[in-house]
Amino acid sequence: MNTIPLRVLIHGASGRMGQALLRLAAESPASWQVVAAVTRRPPAQRVVEGVPYFAASELGGVPDFDVAIDFSLPEGFDPVLALCAGRGRPLVSGTTGLEPAQRQALEAASRQVPLLWASNFSVGVAVLNELVERAALALPGWDCDIVESHHVHKKDAPSGTALTLGESAQRGGAQPRYASLRAGDIVGEHLVQFAGQGERIELVHRATSRDIFARGALQAASRLPGREAGLYTMRGLLFGAN
Repeated sequence: MNTIPLRVLIHGASGRMGQALLRLAAESPASWQVVAAVTRRPPAQRVVEGVPYFAASELGGVPDFDVAIDFSLPEGFDPVLALCAGRGRPLVSGTTGLEPAQRQALEAASRQVPLLWASNFSVGVAVLNELVERAALALPGWDCDIVESHHVHKKDAPSGTALTLGESAQRGGAQPRYASLRAGDIVGEHLVQFAGQGERIELVHRATSRDIFARGALQAASRLPGREAGLYTMRGLLFGAN
């Protein structure tokens, strides 16, 4: 059966995640049509391999789309959120380092359109969050430390994924501490350690390719169009959980 590809806007297209999204979408033309790739600076070329490029300052003039995927910087988040809310289109965002006011705006916009913000789009990390919460519940009084490592260009610390893991630990009753490392070209590593008297448990996730995050974002984006307005989670979309 023939299907019509979803029209997607990729916001933050010049970044590492944006480039991965563009490449993976191009590999599945039956599923995806990139109608706009938005970059912070004016593009050197208006069309690259059939994809129209727009500067962030031109965001209001992009063509219609079915869903937007945003991996940009906090200062670029507000315009794409406003665009999606104004046009009634779903948004998937992995932009980290958001201010409290931006989180409030995200929740407000979720009353108009379906939205998903996640610090990490890896299925493995979704499972890790579940394991961390369970471990914290089973190990009251143990020390909990979260160590995250990323490439030297990552600006926010602790990472959004580390903070989300910390929230899972807190739901289980732990009080996490954080440490951040920035070195080389590390894609992403997260270690959650629970330490008691004479023993410790380590839960680790290591990413070796950004493709896992891009695939997860595309998978989530494919499930948002047509849903009711609301703030969705990776766990809810992928596994049918709350």
